[in-house]
Amino acid sequence: MSIVLDTEQAADVQSGDAYQSLIARLSHQSVVKHFDAYADVPWDDPEYRIDPEDPRWEMDDDSGLGATDWYKAQPQAARARMGLQGIVGAMKTGLEFESVLKRGLLEYATTLPNNAPEFRYAYHEVIEEAQHSLMFQEFVNRSGLNPPGMPKLMQFGSRGVVKMGRRFPELFFLFVLGGEDPIDYVQRQELRSAKEIHPLLERIMRIHVTEEARHLSFARHYLKRNVPELGRFRRRTLGVRVPFILGQMAGMMLKPSKSMVREFGIPKSVIREAFDDNPQARQFVKDSIRKVRNLCVELGIVTPVSKQLWKAFGIWDEPSPAPAAAN
Repeated sequence: MSIVLDTEQAADVQSGDAYQSLIARLSHQSVVKHFDAYADVPWDDPEYRIDPEDPRWEMDDDSGLGATDWYKAQPQAARARMGLQGIVGAMKTGLEFESVLKRGLLEYATTLPNNAPEFRYAYHEVIEEAQHSLMFQEFVNRSGLNPPGMPKLMQFGSRGVVKMGRRFPELFFLFVLGGEDPIDYVQRQELRSAKEIHPLLERIMRIHVTEEARHLSFARHYLKRNVPELGRFRRRTLGVRVPFILGQMAGMMLKPSKSMVREFGIPKSVIREAFDDNPQARQFVKDSIRKVRNLCVELGIVTPVSKQLWKAFGIWDEPSPAPAAAN
């Protein structure tokens, strides 16, 4: 798997020339290496057909719900359907998150002066995210399932996130990383594993991680360049708001949706066993936001007070290097 723009991670973003050169390279990569949701995914290939009882949808038997005796005792068809339901639910939530991201990026772009290189890149990212949303929704449609997407309260709160793109872009881009980094982590873990992956899901994930590498790179370097220039009040605001945002997202990612729990009659005791009382599951969530957590430490917005919020949400770990990316 090719990881795009690894060399950008060491860029000196405090240098204006280096920062503008980085954005120019990101924009160029969006021209020479981009994907179309329909031209680049062979949806009608018989090998890509979605069979809800395909054993390749089953959850891993060593983590989360898949590790419980309750799940393992279910008929094979039910295990596959639960796995597919989880994937489809994540895609529906993902495309709704990307809707927020696209609208926020467009708000951000309206603040930019003529000749700002960020304007072009922001529009490249909007286009790529739109293609991702088309892929995710097509997968949902072909699954025959009807996932609910983001919880209603989070949908309501997303309106304020969109406005951050114009009013407080630093907070907006930390929100972006809070949503995109965990998804990127999960997909890379899947692609590195020895587990056989359904070819349609694998194709979608490979396209997604390739283009998200650019999106994540832009957000990180934008923050490294701009957060140090913020006043004390805004920096303190970031320190307090970010753990709340990440804590809510982590909780949403960790557990199956309420509709899935109802549909398959998953007992509350099984949910507690799989997630609440499972150190491995809690560590997985911490690992999934390691990069953004380390970035917040690097930016100096994790204070002794705000660290307590990270701990209260169960998402704090001492800063450590992220695992090496696979090539």
